[in-house]
Amino acid sequence: MTPESRRATNLAAADHLVGIGCMCVAVAIFAVQDTASKAATVLYGLPVLQVVAVRFIVNVALNVAYFGPRRVPALLASERPGLQLLRGAVMSLSTLLNYTALQYLRLDQTVTITFLTPLLVALLAGPMLGEWVGWRRMVAIIAGFLGVLLVFRPDLGGIHWAAILSIAATVSYALYIIATRYMAPIDSAAVMQFYTPLGGLLLFGPLVFFFWETPSSTWGWVALLSGGVWGTLSHWFLILAHRKAPASIVAPFIYTEIVWMIGLGALLFGDWPDRWTLAGAAIVIGSGLYLLYREAVRSREQRSDTSPLA
Repeated sequence: MTPESRRATNLAAADHLVGIGCMCVAVAIFAVQDTASKAATVLYGLPVLQVVAVRFIVNVALNVAYFGPRRVPALLASERPGLQLLRGAVMSLSTLLNYTALQYLRLDQTVTITFLTPLLVALLAGPMLGEWVGWRRMVAIIAGFLGVLLVFRPDLGGIHWAAILSIAATVSYALYIIATRYMAPIDSAAVMQFYTPLGGLLLFGPLVFFFWETPSSTWGWVALLSGGVWGTLSHWFLILAHRKAPASIVAPFIYTEIVWMIGLGALLFGDWPDRWTLAGAAIVIGSGLYLLYREAVRSREQRSDTSPLA
């Protein structure tokens, strides 16, 4: 190996480590965001619609501050503004459903359901994007759903109705991911980042006047306002992670979020996961990791088939 190639390899490895670190920070912030929203509704009694609306109001305000007001017209110049707003609205609907479920479920339970997202994306990408999965990945998808059933054990008293909301939130988020993949070649990353909370602002922002309740304490204000801050920061770190390393390298570290969810749930709400939740989470995570492995294998096979030496 020449010195130049060795230097390039070392730089790539360093970038990959930075990407992994950014992904770990992003999912930790996601956990803090969900914890803050749960605290705002459960501990401080604020309406969930108010919490969702303020989250997107703060998110849009921070985006304007980050990009600068002069760049706003350029950021609104999407090739498909209607689809961008619809994409943002789908994501905001996922947020509303998730925040509602968090009032009744433990943090570790909701994050386990959220881990179904890559499985649902793989399942829905077939009819929506023409990216069909093979039988191995289909088995992984089915195993993931069985893992979620293990978490809630519907044969032992029935599944909690809030789990249905959490599953619906995950389906909505999977649709948001598919819409993002569809729109990625059409608009720039900056335009997509700006439109994402804008859809939520237009959908839920006007409702804040009808559901507003003034927080009764400083910590209530912190829980209310911090959701948009955490949401913005987490997405910035997520973007940076994917800039520094391929998705196949950083994606497995998404599952570190469950460590934060368990810790924050126990610290603030006294919620400890039982063995069923841990077992179900292990199955869902294992299914997701296997799906990533199969995707990596397929990518290598495709590169091999298109190689000039093939």
